[in-house]
Amino acid sequence: MPSIYKLVFAGPVGSGKTTAIQTLSDIEVVRTEANASDEVQRLKKTTTVAMDYGLMKLASGDQVRLYGTPGQKRFDFMWDILTENALGLVLMLKASAPDPLADLNGYVTEFREFIDKTALVVGITHTEGGGWRVRQEVSRELVRMGLPPCAIEADARNRTHMGLLVRALIYGIDPFNGTGEA
Repeated sequence: MPSIYKLVFAGPVGSGKTTAIQTLSDIEVVRTEANASDEVQRLKKTTTVAMDYGLMKLASGDQVRLYGTPGQKRFDFMWDILTENALGLVLMLKASAPDPLADLNGYVTEFREFIDKTALVVGITHTEGGGWRVRQEVSRELVRMGLPPCAIEADARNRTHMGLLVRALIYGIDPFNGTGEA
């Protein structure tokens, strides 16, 4: 009987959560986009207000349900709902953001109880001209917070990059998982 896994993608607005789920999903993504009505409208026209949902079908027959959270704090009630029964968190950070480390600290603080029970991997997007430096800083900060320094530069539009993040998260949950699938 195939297994079903649930992973959650979180991070600031514009970090690539919706795009990552669209890239990984083998079905049409369910999106709850609405016109941005706050400072987000300077970054993009629409924003996720409840969740994104996609599904990856693995060669083994197993399925990975992908849930994307809204990035704005005012929708944080959805964070608890979406993390229920999930196996881990993919935290997407934008390297070109004004302060990626502040974003990291904020999201780890918000999701810390969940992270401590599951696993965390950080995907660093928008890396043009500084991704390596940001990845190093994020890795050091994760160690300082007592978390594994699993930070990977990734293009949310690239299925191979996103698959690497999912595999890293799965290996963080079960380091002896030898399937190599994502």
